[in-house]
Amino acid sequence: MSQKRKDDLELRFVTKEHSQDSLDLLNYVFQVTNQDVSQIGESQMARWKKPIFEQSSILGWFSKNKLISQMVVYPFSVNIHGRAYKMGGVTGVGTYPEYAGLGLMNDLMKQSLTVMKERGQTISYLFPYSIPYYRKKGWEIISDVITYTVRDTQIPKPYDVPGRIERVAFDDKDIRSAYDHFSKKENGAMIRNELAWDEHFKWERDDLIACVYYNEQEEPTGYMYYKVENETFYVKEMIFNNEEARRGLWNFIGAHFSMVYYVKGKIFENEPLSFFLEDGEIEEKISPYYMARIVDVEEFLRAFPFNSQSTHPLTLRIHDPMLEWNQDTFTITFENGQKVERNKNNTHVDATMDIQTLVTLLLNYKRAKDLKEIGRIDANEDTIRYLEQLIPDNQPWFSDYF
Repeated sequence: MSQKRKDDLELRFVTKEHSQDSLDLLNYVFQVTNQDVSQIGESQMARWKKPIFEQSSILGWFSKNKLISQMVVYPFSVNIHGRAYKMGGVTGVGTYPEYAGLGLMNDLMKQSLTVMKERGQTISYLFPYSIPYYRKKGWEIISDVITYTVRDTQIPKPYDVPGRIERVAFDDKDIRSAYDHFSKKENGAMIRNELAWDEHFKWERDDLIACVYYNEQEEPTGYMYYKVENETFYVKEMIFNNEEARRGLWNFIGAHFSMVYYVKGKIFENEPLSFFLEDGEIEEKISPYYMARIVDVEEFLRAFPFNSQSTHPLTLRIHDPMLEWNQDTFTITFENGQKVERNKNNTHVDATMDIQTLVTLLLNYKRAKDLKEIGRIDANEDTIRYLEQLIPDNQPWFSDYF
């Protein structure tokens, strides 16, 4: 395909005028069949996608006013070590195959990241269809997910808890109350706005049941979305704010003992389910999950809650394969308040790393000493120890947002 073919294309924002083109592209790329559409309903699919055009940023390539490639960015927020960061949630990425090989997606990504920067979204999340592809663009793995299978005989015996479980409506306010409390204390968690809640489990909403755990004071301290199907109890999301709530939710699962042979679900690497169970010999599979990218290094570092009470500055040299504004040397000082400045002289550098390593380091998915050992950080041992003192020791927790 000639370069002239690309010169005939136009990169611009996608508006409601092209909502059907956007749906058609997504259906093609993600192989949504006519049978799928008929089961869901055209009007329902259009209603589900309506928030995208009202609240999200969508960039696309057009050929004679026909949408042929696109990238959608949701306006979300996440908790990073107790600080709320604006986050661009990437989804709806796709190009018709006849336009492959023109570098359209690379241009879409760079322009989308530029828009994120302009809107103060200093970090971006996505669920990758190809980890190597997104790594080349500056994203990196920041979480692992564990899928588990527990046999009926391994379900824990009932615990003595003072609270109670109640089944509630899918969007019950007490679910949101429990989640809001949870998201404010868990590093990496989505701070769900209305759009995030609307998108959450949207394809399974009619199949799922919701329940809430209330403590002795009738406060909602945990909840679960689940379904029972083919003699299996599927845990779609379990959130608990203390051990009492976790035990209460597992009591509820155990109450289905006569109905199911298996319990299946997913948790994250810092949740030791096998240790929690009396019979911990369960089936578990660990897989990489979400990826993240720092969009604006300077602003991200400026807001980052470093632990330091020190007066010792830290100078980082960052390499970014796509964004020239991140390709620089940054000095962080802590005396008289935290400040970040671009070090134009480049006379002294404490640590050198790429943008991918920086995000996995700051979100504490991997420790500085481990990243140095595999060659991802160039720094001496004193700097590595200092980095580990500076970064809060909170493992990341992640939830689906689309």
